[in-house]
Amino acid sequence: MDQSTLDQEIAVEQRHLDRVYARLAELRQSAVRAERDGYRLARVGNFGALVERDAMVFHAAQRRHLLDAEYEGLVFGRLDLRDGQVLHVGRLGIRDEDASTLVVDWRAPAAAAFYQATPAEPRGVVRRRTIQSSRERVTRIEDDLLDPEAAPPEMPVVGDGALLATLSRTTGRGMRDIVATIQREQDEAIRSPGSGVTIVSGGPGTGKTAVALHRAAYLLYADRSRYAGGGILVVGPSTVFVEYIASVLPSLGENTATLHSLGSLFPGLTATRTDPPEVAAVKGSLRMRRVLERAVRDAVPDSPAELRLLYRGQLLRLTRGELDTIRDRALPRGARRNEVRRAGFDGVLAALWAQARRLGIGGLPEQRAFEDELVDRTDFRDFLKAWWPRLHPRHVLGWFADPQRLGRYAAGVLSGAETRLLGAAFRQSADAGPTVADVALLDELDALLGKPMRPARPKRDPFQLAGGVRELSTFADRQRAARQAARERPEDYRDYAHVVVDESQDVSPMQWRMIGRRGRLASWTVVGDPAQTAWTGDPQELTRARDQALGRRRRHRFTLTTNYRNSAEIFAVAAAEIRRVYPDLALPTAVRSTGVDPVRLRVPAAELAASVVAAATTLLGEVEGTVGVITPVPRRDEVADWLAGLGGDRLQVVTSLEAKGMEYDGVVLVAPGEIRADPGSGVRTLYVALSRATQRLTTVDLTT
Repeated sequence: MDQSTLDQEIAVEQRHLDRVYARLAELRQSAVRAERDGYRLARVGNFGALVERDAMVFHAAQRRHLLDAEYEGLVFGRLDLRDGQVLHVGRLGIRDEDASTLVVDWRAPAAAAFYQATPAEPRGVVRRRTIQSSRERVTRIEDDLLDPEAAPPEMPVVGDGALLATLSRTTGRGMRDIVATIQREQDEAIRSPGSGVTIVSGGPGTGKTAVALHRAAYLLYADRSRYAGGGILVVGPSTVFVEYIASVLPSLGENTATLHSLGSLFPGLTATRTDPPEVAAVKGSLRMRRVLERAVRDAVPDSPAELRLLYRGQLLRLTRGELDTIRDRALPRGARRNEVRRAGFDGVLAALWAQARRLGIGGLPEQRAFEDELVDRTDFRDFLKAWWPRLHPRHVLGWFADPQRLGRYAAGVLSGAETRLLGAAFRQSADAGPTVADVALLDELDALLGKPMRPARPKRDPFQLAGGVRELSTFADRQRAARQAARERPEDYRDYAHVVVDESQDVSPMQWRMIGRRGRLASWTVVGDPAQTAWTGDPQELTRARDQALGRRRRHRFTLTTNYRNSAEIFAVAAAEIRRVYPDLALPTAVRSTGVDPVRLRVPAAELAASVVAAATTLLGEVEGTVGVITPVPRRDEVADWLAGLGGDRLQVVTSLEAKGMEYDGVVLVAPGEIRADPGSGVRTLYVALSRATQRLTTVDLTT
């Protein structure tokens, strides 16, 4: 293919792109006019005009935002079909003024062949073209000729493979946008049935995260009323990872999914601190539920040891034992402590009434009047609040810093060594704040404690106007109001229509319980790689907890076998590491070679800082995109200080655990021997760290 032909083909695509952006400008201007006209309706001066204004402005602004969001890289593909039809594939479906299609939305059935067609099964596609652009200019095109026999003699084929050319590009600050590089095995998982559980497994670089996010976007496109109404929850392993993928769904045309890390699922809390593996294994075990159940039934620290009340000259007294008995009766197994406070209060009142009768107090009123007299007394109300307060999960988890209390709760459930580990960890949390593993415990406590009973507030009718007048409305008006109400979900929303769990191999049994509470009515997408797990607890317990969360829904299983991220040279190093513990593991195949071998350095401890800075500086000069510096967990802050101010947004320092799911153009791996030395999951964690780089890898280890 000579340069003139390449230039001619780029010019062809440029002319089409010019039409697309011209039409996009028209559509945007139309949305702006509709938004402006909506505001003018307010001048009418009646309530009906205001409601109509709000509806017009909302939908026009939403349309304008969508058009603006899809501006960059709007068209990325072209299909030349056997029947002579030409389809351009992009982030957004666009029609010309005469309703002819300019761009097919990538999620539409008509675009499926762009991802699924292969030379063995071309699905009616003669030529598939990948189009790269910068703003409104086509910069590069690459073709795959899938059906040579059907190709007209004059059909040019540009380049030697669109996929590998696209994968060689730099990643940028956020996750690489791979809408145009999804291959068939990925696309089959993306478009699997919306019901049941879709389970996607695969090694590093096989595109598991891309599949999970594209699947969320596809489901929203295929059945918006169901998935946008109920909502889609995407759960990732860390805050770093969630920030990393945060721009992906908007770039795919969707901004209605909810993203959470495992440390932010509990309302009002975002935990980033991690426990050592041996502590995380105890906190994540299902045995912790029995420990927590005992805690929520225990007396509150510093609660009144007895009740002494002077009534009509007589002393009424309830001892600690009597109060404990009342509490136990009000808390039968399965009852939620915050929800049965009234039963506990009633038990105290009943015991005092019985005692007053036994004492023969003169002029004793009927029981209801007696109770009303006591409830009116400030000292009695103060006692009740101190004896049975409304408890927040953080209150109860804080009790675990007390060795005596923790010892009682853990007796017969945890070993002595495990109890000591937990005690030290919870005492540290009292000062440093909760860890990621603590979040699942807080969520479990929330389920055990329940919510305090409060009077229900009547729901406001959005069509109720001033003076009690109801606005005349249509069925469409009320449907629109219902959809708007659905979008205004509470902070602790738990009725998602679909749940996506990424890096699922690291989700502990207690964390599966936490996620499961938010997916009781949902279908699921679960992606992960068992070889990358950092979980060191009981694998059978983990399986039971996961299966309980997923329920009896039908499973759809997919395995990804091609590593698109790493060069063959980089993945060979990672593969050699994981073979230490899994010699027969089926690993993905890295499909590209750069001819650049990873750099391995060994330096004395005194030279580690300077060597890491030099290695990071070198990589910043060798790659155009991001550089990740991956450290053992204890060294993270130390290494960040060494690199402060270097590389700006292009350089990120993360721990070996935070690196899960991430990718960088260049990676400096600090002290890999220290990561490997962890007796639990060290080799598996190192395998993950070694497989984060797309182009360059430098390891800086310590000499012994």
